[in-house]
Parts: sequence; structure tokens; C-alpha cells
Amino acid sequence: MQKIIVIDFGGQYNQLIARRVRECQVYCEITSWRTPLDKILAEKPMGIILTGGPSSVYEEGAATCGRELFEAGIPVLGLCYGAQLMMQVLGGKVERATNREYGKTRTVFDTRSALFAGLPESSIVWMSHFDYISRMAEGFTSVAHTDNCPVAAAECVEKKLYLIQFHPEVLHTEYGRQMLDHFVKDICGCDGDWRMDAFVQNQIRVLRERIGDGRVLCALSGGVDSSVAAVLLSRAVGKQLTCVFVDHGLLRKNEGDEVEAVFGPNGPYELNFIRVNAAQRYYDKLAGVSEPERKRKIIGEEFIRIFEEEARKIGAVDFLVQGTIYPDVVESGLGGESAVIKSHHNVGGLPEHVDFKEIIEPLRDLFKDEVRKVGLELGIPEVLVFRQPFPGPGLGIRIIGDVTAEKVRIVQDADAIYREEIAKAAEAWKRENGIGGGTGLTENATPQERYDYAVRQNPAWMPDQYFAALTNMRSVGVMGDERTYDYAVALRAVRTVDFMTAEAADIPWEVLQRVMSRIINEVRGVNRIMYDLTSKPPGTIEME
Repeated sequence: MQKIIVIDFGGQYNQLIARRVRECQVYCEITSWRTPLDKILAEKPMGIILTGGPSSVYEEGAATCGRELFEAGIPVLGLCYGAQLMMQVLGGKVERATNREYGKTRTVFDTRSALFAGLPESSIVWMSHFDYISRMAEGFTSVAHTDNCPVAAAECVEKKLYLIQFHPEVLHTEYGRQMLDHFVKDICGCDGDWRMDAFVQNQIRVLRERIGDGRVLCALSGGVDSSVAAVLLSRAVGKQLTCVFVDHGLLRKNEGDEVEAVFGPNGPYELNFIRVNAAQRYYDKLAGVSEPERKRKIIGEEFIRIFEEEARKIGAVDFLVQGTIYPDVVESGLGGESAVIKSHHNVGGLPEHVDFKEIIEPLRDLFKDEVRKVGLELGIPEVLVFRQPFPGPGLGIRIIGDVTAEKVRIVQDADAIYREEIAKAAEAWKRENGIGGGTGLTENATPQERYDYAVRQNPAWMPDQYFAALTNMRSVGVMGDERTYDYAVALRAVRTVDFMTAEAADIPWEVLQRVMSRIINEVRGVNRIMYDLTSKPPGTIEME
């Protein structure tokens, strides 16, 4: 499989670079700048991308690399800090700029460069740098500039070395996707054959070889990721698979019964299915615990212990399957140079000792939208594939502070109202705009075409993820001429493609007003509603 390696120097957009490369249908992985070069080269990458970073390349102790990287004969693209590092290592000079460049900046390109072929001679890019390249290394030619930056991009075609001072990976850069496409395909020679149909076929083959005649237990939550993992494993090993669904009492309203209806004995899939009702067990473990990481760790360990107990009942289970995806790995601090944002129960939240021969994570290398496309490729109904994402720790991280059964009831009821009103508003919009009533697709439509079509059916404001969370704040209110002192509920809704970055959704005011009115009138214990406008970064999508 053709691969691009992203070497992470700690910048804020590093996961986005990998995401954009995959949008070019080229597989991409992130690794730390501390990874030995021989290990990177052993992966036989078609090209290497150096990311941005928070430091200056000339500072003592700054992240760096050796000259050997640029002499390996592999195309290298340096972005921002990576661009300056390439110059510094190869004999150029980087200095503090008189004027910092930040934000949208008009840039002029030499369209004879392979990076900018076919693009306009000038457009807007996203700059974010204090330093600039004051002298290029020998053999390099500047191929882009701004009013304040003489080397906004440069190349040494002979050595296949390229650098860009701005950030082509962010949406603020016009034609950034095309620039990366030029690098990975025209310069690195990638075919662009990273497709979900090939992924599914390859994973089924790999899983069969890896598992052999072993028995497998799948941790099934009913969410998109674990559902896709379960069906993928079922295709690979059939009845060797048993799916265990743990109802930890932290699910959305009625969700336990909904999951059982789909994957249980009366559902469309012929799966060995076990439901474990463990709500009280989790409430007891979480009693008095308010620190988010501790909650995640407790929930993660208890999942594993229940799976181990069920495995002993089944007898001789060799493998545990989880629906871990790439953002889980990155945010848990296990990919590249990223800090631990939050421990995901199925990655950073695992206990040190796990009583299974091996843990299998068939979706570990995929972003969320890629997982959905795999689901479509496997024939999973769209109602499941496009289901609202739900974290493994469930409402445990949508309740700020300690978790109690009463708080769970409040957030379940508020969340159900929120989701119901969003769905009603979306359907009303479709009716008003004459959308729906036919597939609009050919019988042989690809998963990508089906995915794109489904996305187009929604109004522009439709969030990709939305939920109600219970804050730990209580405030004074008045209801029925009487004083109240109840909880505040926060409504969260974001627009995102990959769940690595997100913006608050612009939900119509009248919809939010209906949600507010219904929650306050129908949910006992709530007297205030707030709407969370925070983007990611600086926030995360979940509250904890």
C-alpha cells in the first residue's frame, strides 16, 4: 500500500494534514519527530511531510531532524515550521521577522512549479509565523511570495525537496487541497488508490489470517464505530465472533433497547449477542468522582473487566475487538507528537493488565467519515451509518462533575428533546425545499457517492454532532411565581468532517427557542439552557 508519512513537530494542524492527504485518496500516517529515520524509511513511504510546530528552529532544544532525511531520495514537503527546519538543516537562514504574518494573506505563486500547476497566479492562504526564511539553502528557488515574506514557498526539484511557509491543510487556504494533491500524486507518484472497498477486502483477509480459528469478543456499544467493527469481523470470522453490549446506564434515552433491537437475536445480523445490564455497577464505581480523566479511566477499566467476565463464561476467548478510530489514538497521545487531550476508554483508558491474548482494532487507522464509508461498503443501513456519534464513556462525560442516576435522567430527557427537535426542523426544511422522495442515486452508486448524497440532503446548518450536556452549575430561576434553584443544561452542536476540528453549528434561533422551552417545561430539575459556541480547538467536541 502506498503511504505518505507525516512527521509531527507539535503543531496544531498536524492531524488535519493527514486528513487532507487521505482526501486525495492516498493513505497517510503520523509519526513523531523522535522516530528514528531508519524506522521511517523501513515503511517505504512515497513521500514525507514535515508539520508545523510551536517553536523557532534556531532555539536551543527545538525539535529537529538530521540532514540524512533530505538525502534519502524521497520527496519531502516542509510546512511552516517544517519549511524553516528544512532550510536551517540544509544551510539556509531563518530569522525573526519584523512583521508577523497571521491569518488570511494574499500570496503570489509561480505556476511553473509542480506544487502550483494549474492554479491561479495569486490567491489567499493561511499564514501563522513569527520567523521567516531570510536566506535559502543552496539549490532552492523561491516559487511563492507575499508582500512581507519573500519565500512563501520554495523548491529544489533535483532533490525533490519542497517547502511551503503557509498552511495548505486548513480550509482558509484557497486551493490548499490541490497543492497537497500535486505533491502526493505529481511529485511523489502516488496513484490515489486508497479507497474503502479496497480497505474492506484487505481487512477481511488480514483479520482471517490473524484470528485463524480463534474466538473473538467484540465490544459493541451500538455506535457507528463499534457497529462497523462488529459487522466487519462478522464478515471475516462469522460465528467465531460474540458481541457483548454493556449497558452501563450512561446511554442516551432508550438506547439500550434500540441497540438490542438491531444487533440482538431478532435483528438483521446473525450475531452471537450478549447484553449486560450494569448501570448500578457503574454508578457505584463513579460515586463522588468528578475529575474527567478519572471518570474515563474508571469507565474504561470496568468495560474491560466485564468483557473478561463474559469471556470466561463463553470460554477460551482469544481476541478482544474494539471500534477504536484514528482521532481516538491521536487525542489519547499515542500518535505523533500530540499531547494527551483526553483518554479514550478504548485507547488511553485501558488498564495495564488485560486478560486477552490480543486486542484487535480494525478501524484504528480511519477517520470518522472513512468509517461511515466502510459501513456503507459493508451494506449497513444508512440510519446506522449516519447515526449521531456517541462516546464510549457515554453520558459520564456529558455530565460535568460527579455522576448520579438522577443526573443521568436529566441529561437523557433533555438530550432526547434536543435531538427530536433538530430532526423535526431538518425534515421541515426538506419538505419546504422539495428534497427527498427519491434516491437520486443509481443502483451501482459507490459508497463515496452515497456518502456525499446523504450529506447533501441536509440543510446547511445541520450539525454533524449535537447533544445536551448537564453542567455542574445551579442557578436561581422563577417558575409558576416560585423561586427555583436548578441545573443549567448546555446544548452543543458542531459542524465537522473529521472530528479533529469543528465549528459551532448555526442552528436557527427559532429551533433553539423550541428546544429551550420544551426542556425547561418537560425536564424536572432544569431551569436554564445555554448554547455552546466554542470551536475545536480550543475546546473539544465533548464537554469532558
